[in-house]
Amino acid sequence: MTDPCCEVSKQNTHKKTGFDLILHGSLLIICSVLILYFSGLNIPFITTYAESIIEFLSRMWWGVLLGITFVGLMSKIPREYYTAVLGRGDTFGGIIRAAIAGLFLDLCSHGILMIGAKLYERGASLAQVMTFLIASPWNSLSLTIILVSLIGLKWTLVYIAGSVVIAVLSGLVYKTLIASGKLPDNPNKTDLSENFSLKDDARSKLKEFKFSRLFFKDIAIGGLKESKMIIKWLLFGVIIAAAIRTFVPVEIFENWFGPTLIGLLLTLVATTIIEVCSEGSAPIASELVTRANAPGNGFAFLMAGVATDYTEIMVLREFTKSWKIALSLPLITVPQVILLGYIMNMVQ
Repeated sequence: MTDPCCEVSKQNTHKKTGFDLILHGSLLIICSVLILYFSGLNIPFITTYAESIIEFLSRMWWGVLLGITFVGLMSKIPREYYTAVLGRGDTFGGIIRAAIAGLFLDLCSHGILMIGAKLYERGASLAQVMTFLIASPWNSLSLTIILVSLIGLKWTLVYIAGSVVIAVLSGLVYKTLIASGKLPDNPNKTDLSENFSLKDDARSKLKEFKFSRLFFKDIAIGGLKESKMIIKWLLFGVIIAAAIRTFVPVEIFENWFGPTLIGLLLTLVATTIIEVCSEGSAPIASELVTRANAPGNGFAFLMAGVATDYTEIMVLREFTKSWKIALSLPLITVPQVILLGYIMNMVQ
């Protein structure tokens, strides 16, 4: 099963690309609204909508630029290096390394499933794969930078710490459930090849490496190409967030999605219903932080949105061949998200 935010389409193999509903549709809406705004027409809701879009874009542009650079640099790192850093899957250290790998891998919440499936096929333990998937969705370097521009460094760091805690604890839960026989482990599970040395391979490649104009050109072009799936969902998220700011009164945010247990539970319901990739959910989560004054709800929107995503659950079922594993994702993670989200709301 594929998702529009991460599918590898025929567009990747042709110079000419077709119409992308999310990307071009979002650009069309944004450009149309801005044209109406700058034409001087005094249409109240258009004015508010356009000013909201301008505010979001002005806060995000530098994060997007840095994100494209990071994506281009990361595309130069061989994919097997990410596999190598996971280590043994039956140890606490292996769980920690899987969380760290997920933390730094720059992909969207659905794109990361492709890597998770490949790690599973290559023999990474189920506990590591699940830790990797839980830690990675919105914690990519590019999206983290963008999130800093939206909600500030403090809450971004708190969100990162919270997601890593949930990922590690969930990994340990999976490790225990597998050991007790309640969940099946990866039948493809194998140790890392003894013939591959990350240190030696990296050293040999660095000896041959030379900076060149082509290298920087590849980073720029590769970063733009690989960031397309991130940018289009960011634009889509901006459209939704601007619509919320325009048409949803502040009072509704404060009363319905405020820093209360009811507001947190309503946020969980909303994020389950709204099918938006992690990049698109960032602007919406920022609205929960800034307008509803509910940082815990913003955290829940980002984390539970992935944990309850039907696409993720179905893809897990596809590559693990187990409904028990697929359904265990929300059952294990959502209670932790609720607890941490409630604590964040209380201590803000």
